[in-house]
Amino acid sequence: MKNIIIIAFVLSVIISNLYSQHDHNTMDHGKMNHSDSNMVVDSTINADTNKTQHKHQHDINENKIDDNESNEHTGHNMESDIPMSHSYSLSLPMNRNGSGTGWLPDESPMNGYMLHSGKWMMMFHGSVFLRYTSTDITKEGTKGLSKWDAPNWLMGMAQRKVGSNGLLKFGLMLSLDRLTEGGDGYPLLYQSGETWEGKPLVNRQHPHDLFAELSVGYTQRLNKDIDITGYFGYPGEPALGPVAFMHRVSSSNNPDAPLSHHWQDASHITFGVGTLGLRYKIFRLEGSVFTGSEPDEERWGFDKMNLNSYSYRLSVNPTKNFALQFSQGFIKSPEALEPGVDVTRTTTSVIHSHNFSSTRNINTTFAWGYNDKGHGHTEHSFLLESNLQINKLALYGRYEFVQKDSDELSLEGFKHDAKFNINAITLGTNYRIFQFSNTNVSLGIQGSMYFSPKELQPIYGKNPLSAQIYIKLNPADM
Repeated sequence: MKNIIIIAFVLSVIISNLYSQHDHNTMDHGKMNHSDSNMVVDSTINADTNKTQHKHQHDINENKIDDNESNEHTGHNMESDIPMSHSYSLSLPMNRNGSGTGWLPDESPMNGYMLHSGKWMMMFHGSVFLRYTSTDITKEGTKGLSKWDAPNWLMGMAQRKVGSNGLLKFGLMLSLDRLTEGGDGYPLLYQSGETWEGKPLVNRQHPHDLFAELSVGYTQRLNKDIDITGYFGYPGEPALGPVAFMHRVSSSNNPDAPLSHHWQDASHITFGVGTLGLRYKIFRLEGSVFTGSEPDEERWGFDKMNLNSYSYRLSVNPTKNFALQFSQGFIKSPEALEPGVDVTRTTTSVIHSHNFSSTRNINTTFAWGYNDKGHGHTEHSFLLESNLQINKLALYGRYEFVQKDSDELSLEGFKHDAKFNINAITLGTNYRIFQFSNTNVSLGIQGSMYFSPKELQPIYGKNPLSAQIYIKLNPADM
């Protein structure tokens, strides 16, 4: 417990020190440019139907984004080469940034710290949960556990323009989960995936690696409607699945990973990824080659790269409120304990974001993931989660359905191909109790109810309940 408190404190100091370096005049300037980027996208999408509306403001915000780049950001002096855009497009707003190269809606709220240095624009994000968890508090089954821990992550990015239409971006994501969670992660009923000491992790969420992302990307804008992007990560995230759960606003206040993580977005830490993407207006088509195996038990270093798997993803943002994607990955031997089993993973998702005001918003995600291991061995998952922010108060929830077999749950006495339908509902709330150095400190509580299939009720109980209380530290909204 003492070590967890010390680590959480250190992370919070790092976050606040990053912000203390920030020049407030530069931030104000950055916000103005950020707004301009949103205007560019809105004007592009509505060009045919709303071409003459607010023409003067439109001309300013466009920043001559077409071929005439000589006067771009006129009057911004030394800031003129600092892009306030999406990380992989000079024609899109920053709010669309997700995990890897994935898209969020353009109305997604952003939190983080922004810094300018010469021609570089840098941003830092992060989150720390200092919490106590107790699974199966009613003692219905035999799988309940309790633990103090501190799930955490810290992410930084730096980007700059290259010439008039090039955009270079570096990304870094770190996690001290191995210290705060231990090698076997944190307790979470019905969770499964990866290993510890050669045994499958069941009813526990695995810790993330120290290096969760180390990536570089370059985008060339051909015109305001067309971009070509190249991305490499070691580790990184292939074009597969929705934006990873810790980067979705809809799940940002829930400390727990989804039970369907390994059916939808588990590839967000992959040691070796190469992606090529093409954007045309509201559409983006991407293809990736990547290492199929999931991270090993050694969380501090780098796993061997073996580009033996591939995926594709089609993303569409039809309005500023929606981000849709469909993707499919052909994954070679993802599980260490099943070296001969390949997985075809298919996913689709819809993410919605709406701002009622600058401090009130709602963000919702629906995701479906499907794993096919061949020979009729298929499993579905569904997830619906939402977060309502009302000034200092957050209300959030998550519903999940996932199919897991007896091997996945390490169950004995069942047929090898026995498959179980698992349902879970989580409700939670937190309240921001104070701010320091543009960092939020919130106090929260959440509870989960599981609906066990009849066959597993002697082991898990009919409706086991889990509960947790936590303190969350994260950057304030920009």
